[in-house]
Amino acid sequence: MDLAALIIFAGALFVAAASPGPGIAAIVARVLGRGMHGALAFTAGIALGDVVWLTIAILGLAVVAQTFHGVFLAIKYAGVAYLLYLAWKLWTAPVETRAAAFDAPDVRPLRLFLAGLAVTMGNPKVMVFYLALLPSIIDLAAVSVLGWLELSAVTLGVLAIVFGAYVALAARTRRLFTSPRAMRMVNRGSGVVMASAAAAIAAK
Repeated sequence: MDLAALIIFAGALFVAAASPGPGIAAIVARVLGRGMHGALAFTAGIALGDVVWLTIAILGLAVVAQTFHGVFLAIKYAGVAYLLYLAWKLWTAPVETRAAAFDAPDVRPLRLFLAGLAVTMGNPKVMVFYLALLPSIIDLAAVSVLGWLELSAVTLGVLAIVFGAYVALAARTRRLFTSPRAMRMVNRGSGVVMASAAAAIAAK
């Protein structure tokens, strides 16, 4: 694929991904509330969702996406439900020791991965970018299998940079809070942000 087209695509994706939205809010809340444990699985799910929407756009399956609207709604609300569950766990997390927050036994990478995937699949901003804006950036009719691989690699690379920056910033911020009272405030604040992200996705 033309290098200039890939650069334009990467720039547009970077701006869209870096803009605060439900996905970024969920990532930051997760890291603030529970540390790095589970962050990779959660962000990987969100990133894979972007590749799914990219593939749908390239294959010209916007009509199929509309046809299976009920399926996407089910995925979206499953993600919303799990985000609310995570919000509740953050709100009620023990704060007697820092280890209690990091070694939470309820953290399961697969669940976090699926929750991240559902967040992206139900996020209107992501859908609009790939299904509506992407065709104006890339000639989708001319995209080959190699082109799809290149676009997917660029997508994952850009998201790794953006999500990595947010995760690092949240982790750094979390380390500033050391007292049980401060950690309780962080956990509950993170729970509220997580619930807000779920509400934002459900409302669209």
